[in-house]
Amino acid sequence: MRTNNMSKRQDKPSTSGSTGDVRYRKSKSHKEYPSSIYDMYEDNYKDKKNRRPLLGVSIDDMAYLCGLFVVSLLVRLYDIRQPSSVVFDEVHFGGFATKYIKGRFFMDVHPPLAKLLITLAGVLGGFEGNFDFKEIGKDYLEPKVPYVSMRLMPAFLGVMVIPMAYLTIKLAGFSRASAFLVATLLIFENGLVTQSRLILLDSPLVAAVSFTTLMWVKFQNEQQRPFQFWWWFWMSMTGVGIGLTVSMKWVGLFTMAFIGLSTVKGLWDVLGDLKIPPLEWIKHFFARFLCLLVIPFVLYLFFFLIHFAILQNSGDGDGFMSSEFRMTLGGHKTQEATPIDVAFGSSVSIKHVNTLGGYLHSHKHTYPGGSKQQQVTLYPHQDENNVWLIQNKTDPEIPFNVSEPSWIYHDAVIRLYHPKTYKRLHSHDVRPPVTEADYQNEVSAYGYEGFAGDANDFWKVEIVDHDKSDPQSRERLRTLHTKFRLQHTITGCYLFSHSIKLPEWGFEQQEVTCVKGGSYEKTLWYIETNSHPTLPNDTEKVTYKMPGFLSKVWELNKVMWNTNKGLTDDHPYDSRPPSWVSLKRGISFWGKDHRSIYLLGNPLVWWSSSIAIICFLALEMIIILRSKRGYKDHLNINKQHFESWAALFFMGWCLHYFPFYLMARQLFLHHYFPALYFAVLLVGVGFDLFTFRLSNRKKMICALIIISISITIFYMFSPLTYGGKWTKSSCKSMKWIDTWDFDCEQYHSNYEEYMNTKIENTATSEGVREPKENLIKVDDNVREGQPIIQNNDNEKIIDDYSTKRDDKTAYDGKKPIVIKEAVEEEPVKEQSVNEVSETKTVELFVTVRVDQNGNPVNDDDDNDNVKEEKIESKKTEKILFSNNTDE
Repeated sequence: MRTNNMSKRQDKPSTSGSTGDVRYRKSKSHKEYPSSIYDMYEDNYKDKKNRRPLLGVSIDDMAYLCGLFVVSLLVRLYDIRQPSSVVFDEVHFGGFATKYIKGRFFMDVHPPLAKLLITLAGVLGGFEGNFDFKEIGKDYLEPKVPYVSMRLMPAFLGVMVIPMAYLTIKLAGFSRASAFLVATLLIFENGLVTQSRLILLDSPLVAAVSFTTLMWVKFQNEQQRPFQFWWWFWMSMTGVGIGLTVSMKWVGLFTMAFIGLSTVKGLWDVLGDLKIPPLEWIKHFFARFLCLLVIPFVLYLFFFLIHFAILQNSGDGDGFMSSEFRMTLGGHKTQEATPIDVAFGSSVSIKHVNTLGGYLHSHKHTYPGGSKQQQVTLYPHQDENNVWLIQNKTDPEIPFNVSEPSWIYHDAVIRLYHPKTYKRLHSHDVRPPVTEADYQNEVSAYGYEGFAGDANDFWKVEIVDHDKSDPQSRERLRTLHTKFRLQHTITGCYLFSHSIKLPEWGFEQQEVTCVKGGSYEKTLWYIETNSHPTLPNDTEKVTYKMPGFLSKVWELNKVMWNTNKGLTDDHPYDSRPPSWVSLKRGISFWGKDHRSIYLLGNPLVWWSSSIAIICFLALEMIIILRSKRGYKDHLNINKQHFESWAALFFMGWCLHYFPFYLMARQLFLHHYFPALYFAVLLVGVGFDLFTFRLSNRKKMICALIIISISITIFYMFSPLTYGGKWTKSSCKSMKWIDTWDFDCEQYHSNYEEYMNTKIENTATSEGVREPKENLIKVDDNVREGQPIIQNNDNEKIIDDYSTKRDDKTAYDGKKPIVIKEAVEEEPVKEQSVNEVSETKTVELFVTVRVDQNGNPVNDDDDNDNVKEEKIESKKTEKILFSNNTDE
């Protein structure tokens, strides 16, 4: 009996602070915190539950929000007019606004919402679609493009990220200092600022992600009041946020997965609550299904409805779409009804199924290599070179006076004759000129007028699919209804095409080959038009069925998906996911006149967020191991609260980051921005965790110290963010990592030199100035403020901007002299019958230092006999323009 009592006493852990198992000891300052997040820190929400405000924050928080909003507005709108020319991907997204206004159909790999918002901003600013955005560096000012209003849309959405981040942290139950820290880090994040000041899509995307996350946090705070108004409201708003995010970019699918996994966990917890009956759980399930799946899907369709309603006319995106889709666009030639029966002797146009690239085509141009026979390609437009005559294997010259045509059945052997060039579709064991794989054979057009052809012209028809409403199309070729393959009878390969295009000698049309064992889908063909001289006038005819709205959405999204996957070309600023977390390199957006815009994040924000991710994983591993060993970790905090929210934000980071490892397409630093947002939220959680013993005042002091460092670093990199003045030495000192490849040589050596430089906001096609000759003559293109020097032959020389100023050999030991004035006179136009000429004169005034004999001297020569002399030079240039409208 005594033994049993002793055993019980040994099994029961001591509650004393000085005795018992060390694993169960509590700290002296330990106290239990309630599980509800509303009891934590500054605000006691339980006392206010009967008068809960919409946002759920105090008046002090509202003051913080207003201040943060104003500061963010100033940071993102500062000098937003510069550059006053097309920058980076404004080429695409500004161009899409032009097409929306003109109503011309285009194809883009992103859903339409963000582009619609940019277009709306342009329309409100007075944009009429009279600017094409075709070139990086194209000037906005002369054509009076309201580009500032278009940039204001992403800028404003970028500003809204800040208060939403503050509210997310605060409403998750963390301190005001933590929320303030997170919001301020996002304000002074150089990459987010750069992206939000231009006509780009990532700022609206991050805004949608932050809105969705905030709504989900609000919904989580209503878990104790299921099926009440606010419970429904915040869950519905989460669904709206998902719909907005997915409609901005398909990255929103990662946000949907983030909310989806959190929903699964929530439903699992509800299922484990034995107080909730099964019927109640079913109500929870369908409520979430309605709000988090149906609402986003409806919103997504709604924005495509607007998209199609605006783009009603034919445009440059037609070639990506099927013939059925193109028929719904105004200005596109309607497909006339064509005979459905295909026979020997039919003149047909054959279209490829998989790539939607166009028609089987041939023209009077030969391959430069291989057999050097006539080219066969895939051409996206209707043309008479698309017409092929189907001939019998044994009797090419079909007797058209027969009373009944001879149908073409499965396994029939045919020849395809090209009437325009008198040649036949031909293949042989020769490698194609572009895809030189062993399993690929060249396809050409071979023969001449009167030539009977050879066995390499034989193709066997294999019917593989048909229209279920037309049973006959399963047995024999029928226009539009039969899908078939063409097998070369001698080599056994199949007629094939893919997205690879021929070079300029092939007019960049799609390559056609004959493949052995290639992709099945890319060997499928169908007949689009058909005519036969012996078919009666009342023969059955067929045309494309007009697709409905859902069919158009489905087709367009498939094309978007396939096009997105195909973006695999090399890009000078492509980067891969492993480099993002360490901010290994950025993207050059624009550069000219000794200034540049380079997308690079604030190193403190990026590196601290990456450290927060690592710390979370390390702490979780330690907690799991200690729990496994039986230790009870008694921290003076609500451990479950920290773990749950940190895990939620960590999951958001993972789902917005790791999927990019599966993508082979081009990727850039800005693809990391949604993941960065969650990582910064995790910084806020970590800040509260490591400062939980401090008072609110001391927490705010710690936050202000970190914020001060962040603002300092932001200011140091601000010339790259705003395209401002910088010097070479300052630029080089900021290259903390060798892989940061912004060009320091384009800046002046000192700030005084900017006083003589007229800013011309242009850029090259890659956002970086083109390298030029180091020295050019003064009678070439000149501008005010350009430095010149004298060489040993007294020839006036201009030092180009790209020349290194510290390279003394470039000046022959002499310092540069600056052009004081350059005047361009009005051009004089002359017109004749066939051409227009324009004569332009530039008058240049240069001040040089000469001695008493008129010889040039160095600037550092202090001889009293040295004087300044003004040299006048004129440059006249005549430009001819053809008046021939055919050119």
